[in-house]
Amino acid sequence: MPALVRDFENAIEAMAPLAFAERWDNVGLLIGQREAPIKRVLLTIDLTAAVLDEAIAQQVDLICTYHPVMFKPIQRLVGADPKSDIILRAIKAGIGIYSPHTALDSAAGGMTDWLADAVGQGYRRPLVVAESLPVTQELKVVTFAPANALDRLRDVMASAGAGRIDHYDHCSFSVEGSGTFRGDATTTPAVGAKERFERVEEHRLEMVCPASALHVLISTLRQFHPYEEPAVDVYPLRARPLPGVGGGRKVVLDQPTTVGQLAERIKKHLNIAAVKSTESAKIVRQVAVVPGSGGDFVETAIAQECELFITGELTYHTALSAWTRGCAVILTGHANSERGFLPILSQRLTERLDSVEIILASADRTFFEII
Repeated sequence: MPALVRDFENAIEAMAPLAFAERWDNVGLLIGQREAPIKRVLLTIDLTAAVLDEAIAQQVDLICTYHPVMFKPIQRLVGADPKSDIILRAIKAGIGIYSPHTALDSAAGGMTDWLADAVGQGYRRPLVVAESLPVTQELKVVTFAPANALDRLRDVMASAGAGRIDHYDHCSFSVEGSGTFRGDATTTPAVGAKERFERVEEHRLEMVCPASALHVLISTLRQFHPYEEPAVDVYPLRARPLPGVGGGRKVVLDQPTTVGQLAERIKKHLNIAAVKSTESAKIVRQVAVVPGSGGDFVETAIAQECELFITGELTYHTALSAWTRGCAVILTGHANSERGFLPILSQRLTERLDSVEIILASADRTFFEII
């Protein structure tokens, strides 16, 4: 059977889950049908008219463009501007469009880690650590019941959606304790007598559950619980840090070096002729790295005592602010800090999609010239 668009989605999202993307971003399948067959995929940083011409000539089924061709909401597709024309031509040619963008930046071993490889050996971590909370673990529901009711309650709670952690179900925790109560004259307690203080041995039963299942879970729990008025607690759970995942990277070098020496490493790694930098003689050890446009991370980098900030581009005043506060800057050019990762992405996708040909767009190149 031929590979489908959804197979490509599964392959790339295994490396760069869309949940890792920044909230403002527009990532994933932007144009196309998930059940459409694919034989050939074109990788590019930017989807320009020239890249689309190449895709059509190469009879490509899907374009994976790092930068989303549709970033802000589009109200009209009339072909009157270059972006609309590209979208309409791609649809007419039956070519799907996918963008990983900041999901690929944040992923462990993704674009940002590739850029950080140029800096040298040292301790590395995200500047902004990503956090995640699986849908099945949004809440924790706790109830209290006698030991002989635990197995039944665990089963009915699991049937209502509780207790799923990744590939495991019926996950729970219980601990024995002592509970007390006194019912008024209208009650019919399952243990003891009404209007009398009672102390009973109980078990605390805990299970995680998705927020969407809470209503059914509570109803089911009350239906099958042996107590007339079961105690039920609901706790919201916080997202947990994802090791190695997040925006930007901070590298604490094993050996301090100068900004000028790091600039040479960067040029070699990116295969470019020049970078812009400040204070080439400055010796640094704590380095921040962000591909593309890294302005949103400058304050974070300075707060974390980074002495050098490496990125594709910054506005003049953002760079000036960093420099005047003791953080040197190296600027590579926006796409220069990204394009070199595409061959690595191509190789990884080829390993996961052996029936799909992955092509690097030859028309994808920087439009700036150094004169």
